[in-house]
Amino acid sequence: MSHTAFLAAAVQMTSTGDRARNLATAVRLVEEAAGLGARLACLPENFSFMGREEERIAGAEPVDGPTVAALQEVARARGIHVLAGSIAEKVAAPGKTANTSVLIGDDGAIVAAYRKIHLFDVNIPDGARYAESETVEPGDRAVVAPTALGRIGLTVCYDLRFPELYRQLGALGAELVTIPAAFTLYTGKDHWEVLIRARAIENLCYVVAPAQVGRHSANRITFGNAMIVDPWGVVLARCPDGEGVCVAPVRRDRLEQCRRELPALKHRRL
Repeated sequence: MSHTAFLAAAVQMTSTGDRARNLATAVRLVEEAAGLGARLACLPENFSFMGREEERIAGAEPVDGPTVAALQEVARARGIHVLAGSIAEKVAAPGKTANTSVLIGDDGAIVAAYRKIHLFDVNIPDGARYAESETVEPGDRAVVAPTALGRIGLTVCYDLRFPELYRQLGALGAELVTIPAAFTLYTGKDHWEVLIRARAIENLCYVVAPAQVGRHSANRITFGNAMIVDPWGVVLARCPDGEGVCVAPVRRDRLEQCRRELPALKHRRL
């Protein structure tokens, strides 16, 4: 971790099918995070659009398209790193996109892009059906970005349930991991915090987990509880219900202390 300490921010949103409103909200909340002193502001999964699938596909953009460009402008103007939690990235396969998380540096340059590997194909007992693989092309590689703030590992939502990905990020030197999400209310109330804290504890790293919250459509409700967790599994900050920002310090001495007191990463056998 390059800086001895900096403030990170997790953003919580209720995105809908209104792209203009979503982007305006995202920019406003990143600006709010910057005003609070954050050096890293993380937006949730699908921050720019949560609506009908055909509209999402039709509105897909390249990584350097207008949605990310708007955030690059804010990052550059405010001197803040920004995680565009995930966008629908345009790909060659007809009728499909990638679910792509984009990290922007404090100079406005794109630092890294990660394409969600694990796709959410689940029939939830509350009546909702999710079949992400029908319209999303999965990624195939783990991504850790070296930045002035430290080594940042990128993941998205359902990835959270697959600890082997986070072990790989740890092996690549991740000191902080981002988990932008749109976790369902049904699963989130029982699993979200447990899994977030587990990923932090087992990999002895910071986790910033921005989230979608509330009702997005007639059959889509997300859990919220965007949070920031330290390498010991302590929840440092959490967003209440509704859209907003929570911030917490990311400290090099705390990371090193946790890894020194419990050197589990050095004891791996498999």
